[in-house]
Amino acid sequence: QVQLVESGGGLVQAGGSLSLSCAASGRTFSNYAMGWFRQAPGQERDFVAAITSSGLTTSYADSVEGRFAISRDFAKNTVSLQMNGLKPEDTAVYYCAARYGGLSTAKQNYNVWGQGTQVTVSS
Repeated sequence: QVQLVESGGGLVQAGGSLSLSCAASGRTFSNYAMGWFRQAPGQERDFVAAITSSGLTTSYADSVEGRFAISRDFAKNTVSLQMNGLKPEDTAVYYCAARYGGLSTAKQNYNVWGQGTQVTVSS
């Protein structure tokens, strides 16, 4: 089973960009579909983006489509989330997640989670 560690969060002004990275340990990283979720204070943890184990297919929440891009690097065992055109409503703790199998947008289908990284967008 993989273990996940996120990095790259921080404070940015509206309209700015941030890149999040998730480092995965374990030799079977290429067997896992990966996802990014986010949770704002007092709210549910919501789907943001996901990528298949092959890296060939991606999926995005409507709220981030066209602004965020998910990618994975098999040589480095990492999955990244490039966030452009950030808005105050993007403020949340962002979590990386992994599941053995196909892509899913449902958080209950992911069984490995990172500790989260805070993203704050000021207006």
